[in-house]
Amino acid sequence: MSPDVRVRVLVSGIVQGVGYRWFVRGLADAAGLAGSARNLPDGRVEVELEGPADDVRAVVAALDGPRAPGSVTGVVSEDRAVQGGQGFTTA
Repeated sequence: MSPDVRVRVLVSGIVQGVGYRWFVRGLADAAGLAGSARNLPDGRVEVELEGPADDVRAVVAALDGPRAPGSVTGVVSEDRAVQGGQGFTTA
């Protein structure tokens, strides 16, 4: 089992109004990850993911994969301090 990590991911492109946050929630729930997905005023979606490193990496890799709704043009990820969160929320 890999150690827990937390990342903040900014996803750009046409990712609002297309079910993108719910797509991310499905991925996170299936992987058992904690975190959130929310729309930003500039049109991007901010995603926070926390859990085993391998699972977090797999979800981040899927954020611009062929199943992603809309049209993703960029995914920028940065490490954050683990917070020990539980559950996944969308806002």
